[in-house]
Amino acid sequence: MASPYDTYTSPLATRNASHAMLRLWSARHKFNTWRRIWLAVAEAQHEMGLPVTGEQVEALRAVVTRPGGITDEELKAAERHEREVRHDVMAHVHALGDACPVARGIIHLGMTSQDVVCNADMDILRDATRLIEDKTARAIVSIAAGAARYAAVPTLGFTHYQPAQPVTVGRRMAQWAYELLLAWRRSVSTWRGEAGPTVPMFKGIRGATGTEAAMLALVDGDAAKLDTFEFGVFARLGPWGRDTHELTTQNYPRIVDTFILSDLASTAAVLHKIATDIRLLANRKELDEPFEDKQIGSSAMPYKRNPMRCERVCGLARFVMNLVGNAYDTAATQWLERTLDDSSNRRLSLPEAFLALDGALDLMHNVASGLVVHEATVRKNLMAELPFMAAENILMACVKLGGDRQAYHEHIRRHAQAAGLRVKQEGLDNDLLDRLRNDRAFWGTARGGPLAGELDWDGVMDPMRYIGRSVEQTERFIREVVEPLRREYKDGLAGLDDAGPRV
Repeated sequence: MASPYDTYTSPLATRNASHAMLRLWSARHKFNTWRRIWLAVAEAQHEMGLPVTGEQVEALRAVVTRPGGITDEELKAAERHEREVRHDVMAHVHALGDACPVARGIIHLGMTSQDVVCNADMDILRDATRLIEDKTARAIVSIAAGAARYAAVPTLGFTHYQPAQPVTVGRRMAQWAYELLLAWRRSVSTWRGEAGPTVPMFKGIRGATGTEAAMLALVDGDAAKLDTFEFGVFARLGPWGRDTHELTTQNYPRIVDTFILSDLASTAAVLHKIATDIRLLANRKELDEPFEDKQIGSSAMPYKRNPMRCERVCGLARFVMNLVGNAYDTAATQWLERTLDDSSNRRLSLPEAFLALDGALDLMHNVASGLVVHEATVRKNLMAELPFMAAENILMACVKLGGDRQAYHEHIRRHAQAAGLRVKQEGLDNDLLDRLRNDRAFWGTARGGPLAGELDWDGVMDPMRYIGRSVEQTERFIREVVEPLRREYKDGLAGLDDAGPRV
C-alpha cells in the first residue's frame, strides 16, 4: 500500500477543519444519507401498497440502520461497481443490493439519481450550516467577553488608518462581534427565517425532469396519493414533512448554492476584517494573539511573535470568498432541465468552503479567547496623539467663551501642523498644548476675559472625555444581544470541539 506521504492530501483536512465538519463531508456520512433516503422511500412505498413487501423493507432497514452504517467493504464494493458502470449512484444501488439481496429489486424504485443526491446534499448542507452557525455564535461570545473586559479602556481610533477620535478597546471588539452577528443572522435566515426559511429543507422526489412522471405511473395517476407518498418520505427523514421545493427540475435549483456560499463568504469577510485589525494592532504592539511557550515566530528572527493565526484566518477567509463565483457560474449554466457540469465543481466548492470557514472560525475563537491587550502601550499610543484630539474640545471652549470659531480654528490648525512635523521629522514629543498655552491669542477672548485661565488645560488630556458613548454602547450590546445569544446556544457551544488550531 502506498504511503499517505506519497500523494496529495488537502490541508483543509490535515491542518484546518474540525473532525466534526470533516465527518459531515465524509464519504461514509454521504452514502449513509443516501441509504436513509432509499429506506424512507421504500417504507413509504410499502405503506402505500406499492410492490414493496414488508420483508424487503425490514431487510433494508436492518442493513441501513445498523451501527456505523455502510462498511468499508461495501464502500470498496461500490468503488468496484463504479469502475464498471461509470455512475456513482447506480454503483451504490448495486452495493446496497449486494448487502441486502432480498431488497435488491426495489431499491431506487421510481427514482432518478438526483432524488437521492440532491436530497442528501441538502441534508448535509443544512447540518454543516448549523455547525458553522454554532461556531459563529461561539466566536461572537468569545469576542464579546473581551469587549466586556476592556469596555472602559480608551484607545486611539482610526479612520483612513490615521489617528481619529478615541474609542475603547472593548467598543472596537464589540464592533467586531456585531458585524459577525449580522453575518450569523443572515445565515440563520436561509434555513430558519422567522418569516419562513429562504430555502426548503429538501428537494422532494420529482424524477428525471421534475414532473414526478415515474412515481405518478407507480400510483396509477393518483396525484393525491403521490403527495401522501412524498410527505411520508420526508417525515421519516426529519420533522419537516412537506417542506420541499415547490418546483424543481431534476436538481434542486442551483441558485440555492449561491445563497449558501454567499452566506459563508459574508462570515469569512468579517473574520478577515477582524483578523486584519488584530494584525495591524499587533504591529503597534497593542495586541498579541496567543503565543505558546515553545512556539517559534520566525526561523530567522527569534524575537518575533508573528500573528500567524490571524494570518491563517485571512488566508482561509479569502479562499472561501473566492469560491462564491463557482456557485453563480453553476446556477447560470444549468441547461434546461439538467446538465452534469455542476457535479464535479460542487464536489469541490461546497465542502471546501465549509471546511475552510470551519477552520477559520476555530482559529478566531482561539485567538479571541486568549487575546492579549497591552494596556500600557495602548495608553502610550493614545496619549501621544491625544493633544490633536483635544484640539476640537479647546476650539469649542473658545467659542463658548466668546471667541471667533474660524479664527481659533486657524490658530489651532497652524500649531497642530507644526507639532505634527516636530513629531514626524524630529522624533520629539507632541507639544501642541504647550504651543496653544503660549499663544497670546489664547490669553483673552472677545469679552476680554483671561481665556488661558478659564480653560481646563489639564482636564483636556483625560482620554475618557473623548470616547463618546463607547462604554454604554458596548455594555448595552453585550446585555441585549450577546447574552441572549449565549443563553440560546449554551448547550451547543459546550459541545463544540475546543481543541484549538489543528496545527
